[in-house]
Amino acid sequence: MATATDISILEAQKREPGNKNAARRVRVAGKIPAVVYGAGKESATVAVDPRQVLRILRSESGHNTIFDLALDSDRVKAMIVDWQFEPIKGKLLHVDLQRIAMDKKLTVTVPVVLKGEAAGVKQEGGILEQLLREIEIECLPVDIPKSIEVDVSHLTFGVEVRVKDIPHSDKLKFLTEENQMIAHITSVKEEVVATPEAVAAEAGAVPAEPEVIKKGKQEVEGEEEAEGDKGDKGKAKPEKAEKKEKK
Repeated sequence: MATATDISILEAQKREPGNKNAARRVRVAGKIPAVVYGAGKESATVAVDPRQVLRILRSESGHNTIFDLALDSDRVKAMIVDWQFEPIKGKLLHVDLQRIAMDKKLTVTVPVVLKGEAAGVKQEGGILEQLLREIEIECLPVDIPKSIEVDVSHLTFGVEVRVKDIPHSDKLKFLTEENQMIAHITSVKEEVVATPEAVAAEAGAVPAEPEVIKKGKQEVEGEEEAEGDKGDKGKAKPEKAEKKEKK
């Protein structure tokens, strides 16, 4: 996990806004394109080091980390508000940065961490199910918590914990709906597997005829038609049955 030194600063260089080719040139140079906005200033297009961005995203506070954005001779507090990965290779492609005013509240999402061993699991053999994994809050930048801890040790069957049950403070304003359930105890659902005898009884005494597998191309679900497909051409057509004369 990244240390505070690794994530305390993010260096940026100005770049000219352009099309995909311009963004590609930035990536070839070992940087990624980024946009900086907020704090009542005009947005700016910049280039940043993807390794520094990944250190921030993988740190304990993640995208809620507040760092110094160094752009030319100027330094401002900033946060990562959006990012994009390449779907196949997983490379970081783009990032959005927001300037932060330390004396103004902002809205962030914070992960929910369950604490304790639920009584319904230990004593009643149930399963702890977490339904809410993030909570949206409003607070000053210095008051952003790394996570919201929720005690579940008291949970049993029929008992649940909701957003309204979390201890509130004057520093944090919960924006997520108060009645939204965070966790509860559920029972183990046993899957009923049909026995061969039951299957045979349901199907009847007459055995099913073996399925005839036709030769030819089999269609794969979700596969798009190849470009240049010529419709029904090449598909086998059923032959007309010859009529037999009655003797």
